[in-house]
Amino acid sequence: MSMKYCAAYLMAVLAGKESPSADDIKSILGSVESEFDASVAEKLVSELAGKTVHEVIKEGKEKLKSFGGGGGGGGGAVAAAGGGGGGGAAAEAKKEEKNVVVEEEEEDVDFDLFG
Repeated sequence: MSMKYCAAYLMAVLAGKESPSADDIKSILGSVESEFDASVAEKLVSELAGKTVHEVIKEGKEKLKSFGGGGGGGGGAVAAAGGGGGGGAAAEAKKEEKNVVVEEEEEDVDFDLFG
């Protein structure tokens, strides 16, 4: 199931529908000219029938808590890797600039403005 169906369902709830239908999802997705599969929308609506979105989200948060987490250490490693990648991109940009300069010099040699 694509997240666009879930997002459309939640948008309908935010718009005031307590229990959106497949037609509500279709109209939201149609407003942004997105493809629509009725079977996917019907499945989502049937799975959420009789439940409020707030309860479903609360249950989901509780389930996520049981997964645990790695702590803050992982974020530092990602940031360090991101910083290293940025330096490589800067070096590549400098190489490209040098190539552009060489091409311009060749064109300047072949062209004489006052000749």
